[in-house]
Amino acid sequence: MVVIGGDAAGMSAASQARRLRGPDELEIVAFERGTFTSYSACGIPYWVGGEVDGPDALVARTPDEHRSRGIDVRTRTEVTEIDLEGRRVRFRGVGDRPAGPGRWTGYDDLVLATGARPLRPALPGIDAPGVHGVQSLDDGQALFDALEGYGVTPRRAVVVGAGYIGIEMAEALLNRGCAVTVLERGPQPMPTLDPSMGALVRDAMSGMGIETVTGTEVTRIVTGEDGRVCAVATGEREYPADVVVLGLGVRPETSLAEAAGLPLGASGGLLTDPSMRVRGHEHVWAGGDCVEVLDLVSGRPRHVALGTHANKHGRTIGVNIGGGRLTFPGVVGTAVSKVCDLEIARTGLLEDEAEAAGFRFAVVTAESTSRAGYFPGARPMTVRMLAERGTGRLLGVQIVGREGAGKRVDVAAVALMAGMTVQQMTVLDLGYAPPFSPVWDPVQVAARKAVAALESAD
Repeated sequence: MVVIGGDAAGMSAASQARRLRGPDELEIVAFERGTFTSYSACGIPYWVGGEVDGPDALVARTPDEHRSRGIDVRTRTEVTEIDLEGRRVRFRGVGDRPAGPGRWTGYDDLVLATGARPLRPALPGIDAPGVHGVQSLDDGQALFDALEGYGVTPRRAVVVGAGYIGIEMAEALLNRGCAVTVLERGPQPMPTLDPSMGALVRDAMSGMGIETVTGTEVTRIVTGEDGRVCAVATGEREYPADVVVLGLGVRPETSLAEAAGLPLGASGGLLTDPSMRVRGHEHVWAGGDCVEVLDLVSGRPRHVALGTHANKHGRTIGVNIGGGRLTFPGVVGTAVSKVCDLEIARTGLLEDEAEAAGFRFAVVTAESTSRAGYFPGARPMTVRMLAERGTGRLLGVQIVGREGAGKRVDVAAVALMAGMTVQQMTVLDLGYAPPFSPVWDPVQVAARKAVAALESAD
């Protein structure tokens, strides 16, 4: 078993296969370009911001720990070619000088867990010192070291992109004492929300002291006489910057797969069957951020780069290679994040996604509180809900609020997985006590409003 990629999907697959088959039955080799394995990239903003320790604290299992369990992990090693017909891969050490052709090793089963690559547009100055991505722990270490070593106070930071990584990094930089500007080309931050919900996030960020500029396109990174970044330019103006963080999203890293002729979807992600076997290739498997998965609400394939799914993909692959039988059914698109004390969550479809999928639907927005209104600490919460006309089936939920808001999305995620209607959601037996919820949970308040909207339409 040869694994390409040593993080969530790859090492979950390797570890699960090892549990089921011993070293005498199955040899496992894992190639990783970086120096870390099995780490939480999601924790990087909180490490940079000083809330958690890193990088070691973000590593679930080190290369040596994997090796002690009978997995031959080879870090700082990259695979450069896949030979499907010969069932072998070519590899070489990262940074080898001179860069030779490398060596070949064969496989019975190949696991592609190559992850995703951050978007890095070809802008003038994009590679200047002081411009950072945050895809890996090595990236996080570089940014952390730069902030620790920089002598200007206060530092001026510009974050390009206001998706999940962008807003989390804005909080991290704010916590480090930086004056923070976030630049987003869309109409509102958080393009994974409907614009009206994104507007709530923008207002909250402005209230936190984060300058949030939307509807603007970065044209170049401005550098000073020393070659370091000194500003970020848009079509309208320049924003001074001592450090720039890119949070423009990611795309599947499937260059190896594409060169080998493996099937890719519209997003560039690998196409697999429910067992996570690459379509049309019996001995090739793929999981994590490099694949497309089935959206259980729309019925269409989509690319979702989340560690939760990557670990499940890896477990599925490992069970199947190990001799068992397991499938991964798909996703409903659940995600949660925060910027300072504002919690942001979504699951299911947005309005434009529901329209593109051909649904007829009602959409409602409900205001509620995190606790009983009279209980100390109750905070406002906004819930937006989509429901299908005719069937009443839940299609999507978005939540923006303070403490206690974000994880309420899990109720909606379970309802989506179960194919529940909004009417059924109104009678869910959810936990209640004044410190935790109003008598009607905010998600159920929105469900009742959705039922009324569907009835009035009829």
